[in-house]
Amino acid sequence: MDAFADKLGRVGAWCGQNKYLSAIKNAFQNFMPATIAGAIGVLWTNVLINDRVVNGAPQGLGGLISGIMVLEPLNAIFSAIQFATISCISIGIVILVAQEIGEMNGESGIFSAVLGFVSWMVVTPNTYGMAGQTVTLADSTTKVVSDFLPKGATVADFGGISSRYTGATGLFTALIVGIIALEIFGFLRKMDALKIKMPDQVPPGVAKSFEILIPAFLTVTIVGTLGFIIQSVSGHYVNDVIFQLVQDPLGNIIGNNLLAVLLLFVIISLFWLVGIHGNNMVEAINQSIFRSLLYANTAAYTSATYSGQQDIPNILNLTMLEMFGKWGGSGLTLSLVIAIFIFGKREDNRAIATLSVVPGLFNINETVTFGMPIVLNPILGIPFILAPCLSLTIGYFLTVVGFCPKVVLEVPWTMPPLLMGFLATGGNIMGAISQLIAIVVCVVIYAPFLIAYEKYQNKQSEKID
Repeated sequence: MDAFADKLGRVGAWCGQNKYLSAIKNAFQNFMPATIAGAIGVLWTNVLINDRVVNGAPQGLGGLISGIMVLEPLNAIFSAIQFATISCISIGIVILVAQEIGEMNGESGIFSAVLGFVSWMVVTPNTYGMAGQTVTLADSTTKVVSDFLPKGATVADFGGISSRYTGATGLFTALIVGIIALEIFGFLRKMDALKIKMPDQVPPGVAKSFEILIPAFLTVTIVGTLGFIIQSVSGHYVNDVIFQLVQDPLGNIIGNNLLAVLLLFVIISLFWLVGIHGNNMVEAINQSIFRSLLYANTAAYTSATYSGQQDIPNILNLTMLEMFGKWGGSGLTLSLVIAIFIFGKREDNRAIATLSVVPGLFNINETVTFGMPIVLNPILGIPFILAPCLSLTIGYFLTVVGFCPKVVLEVPWTMPPLLMGFLATGGNIMGAISQLIAIVVCVVIYAPFLIAYEKYQNKQSEKID
């Protein structure tokens, strides 16, 4: 056990010290308040102030309580919040990850963030040919704009950046460009030949601007040249190439693969069992892959053409993993706390459970993890690994059969169970019921191991006496 813990500890130390994983994790954590604000915007416009009816079923509270639609003019505000956060997440992430890399490379100030954003803009398309854009007719058939033009007529290109690149589909591009640009800049900054030295009389701010002028220009030029070469060779923009070759395959291999997700949660639990914060070790993977799947669901749910659950593409996504794999904390230890209240006989365990119940309701479990302890505990370690895997499997198949709605909204990770299930599925009570089923099953899973552990504790107490 000690040898295994030592090896896993080395892996954990490498993950914790890896510059790129840390930068990605910190970037997503820093952007989280904005994404929660965006989720509230979606909740307002699609769950509360929404009177749409699809196939006879109300899609929001407005379909049940018509009087609430008096607040509909406010939807414009919350739609704008949603666009500025969820639909523009790639902009926020490229800025934040570039700032993180810059700081790790010794840069100060906010220029790293500016350079990351500019580099991303250089490889992002900003004009679109209107003639090839799709038009949906009243009979649901589609044509392109050029079909309606007189012979020989042309239509001007449209200038702007598509939400296809600013939203979840552009996340990997944002991460890759932000990291590469700042690493190039950091390399060039070390070359004295590229520094423009100013006299001592020049203010420090002005002197620094001239000092980084050439490295910054070369960085943007190199990134732009790489983008141009990729587009010339492949016929596609960098954003599309990265999505097709990296983000989409990873989403299919890991994100939409239950076995891969279960393996990920086994790894998380194993880290915890040797005293390492397992969630932090895999946070960069979780955020970069599963957040994009969540936002794809959010985009489908908020689409004007949404007609039901069949339009939501992904069962597994960031919030779904929290809803079924992390409620009550890693290892779903809230179910252990409940099991202690029902089956526990020892006063010391019941005291720990009493201290752990309130934090557990907000998905914080260090009290029970280190208090029982579960760390380095082979008896309680078994259900600690099994419970999340079983809960995720239950959630997955309840969703497959249509009992549990697909998760479409991001909610704070501290959201209490049941309320999390209700809100994450767009205000659907079946989401809460599905989470309740998982909770009951996991309590049953923990119960026999708790009873066995208390017998072990009693024997140890007798030996001491």
